[in-house]
Amino acid sequence: MTTYFNGVVVRSSGERPAVAELRLPEIGPGQVRVRVRAAGVCHSDLSMINGTLRAPYPLVLGHEAAGEVIEAGDHVTRAAVGDHVVLNWQPPCRSCWFCARGEPWLCSTSSGIAALENGITLDGGPVHVALGLGAFATQVVAPENAVIRVPAELGFDRAALLGCGVLTGVGAVRNTAQVAAGESVVVIGLGGVGLSVVAAARAAGAADVIAVDVTEAKKGLAEAAGATDFVVSSDTLSKEIRVRTSGRGADHAIECVGRAATIRAAWRSTRRGGKVTVVGMGSNEDMVQLSALDIFSSARTLRSSVYGGADFDAEIPRLAADVLSGTLAVDHLISDRIGLADVPAAFDRMSRGEGARSVVLV
Repeated sequence: MTTYFNGVVVRSSGERPAVAELRLPEIGPGQVRVRVRAAGVCHSDLSMINGTLRAPYPLVLGHEAAGEVIEAGDHVTRAAVGDHVVLNWQPPCRSCWFCARGEPWLCSTSSGIAALENGITLDGGPVHVALGLGAFATQVVAPENAVIRVPAELGFDRAALLGCGVLTGVGAVRNTAQVAAGESVVVIGLGGVGLSVVAAARAAGAADVIAVDVTEAKKGLAEAAGATDFVVSSDTLSKEIRVRTSGRGADHAIECVGRAATIRAAWRSTRRGGKVTVVGMGSNEDMVQLSALDIFSSARTLRSSVYGGADFDAEIPRLAADVLSGTLAVDHLISDRIGLADVPAAFDRMSRGEGARSVVLV
């Protein structure tokens, strides 16, 4: 039996996405059908529209989502009909070299897959789904290792954020940078991920959490997330940071934009021997230039944090428990609750740097 559903589709690079009727494939062994209930509008989706991330078209957008399992195929053991689940856009195989050494976020089977075909059709032709999910839709079909059960009392809107933005931001602090109590942290870029970094840094006991964005309008959001200070980005950013950190620079700078200019700004804002963590996903053509002497003499560490450096199956339930206990706040991250038809306007707000996260309630 053919299942029809609605999804937000972009047909070519730079084109405005729109809701379209699609045909969903039947589920097979090891797969589940999920009724999507909430999906966050993430910058990675915008990057697939504007060509920063090269993706095949037509493309069903969306990857940060939560929903309810409504059908399970043969041999499925991880989830049952009625379970509330977070969708994992990078499910690890658990058998490759990276997974075997405890680095599932670098899984060689799932890493780097911008979009997949999975049997969905539009006007009789194949459609790709963003990051293997295409979650700006009423339903998705996914492998069972792409769903992670969470408590029903968490709520779908908060659960959706755990699938990308919160996991990425919190993981960057806990797993990659390993921020310690009493340290100073600069966070550059205050979208949903950056604000999650701010909250996690404060939860880790950082003494100073300096939030940086290009607009003063983000100050209130930064303070709600736990920032101790706010700075509007400028050419003198590194000097501003040093003024606030006893002249040395911060112990950590966490970059959540994905641009060469902001990565260099993070580098210059960090003290000698400090750590720079790049969370933002940028363009392949945007080259970061650092002098060989500066790299040597500054003794700084520069590394990226891929999907929070987290084991998703363990980390997402842990984050859910933190949210339910009040240890981790996420409600302030949701600036707008919208429908599928409102997704293009949400991308417009994101492009202008407005708000935190728009969450699609399906």
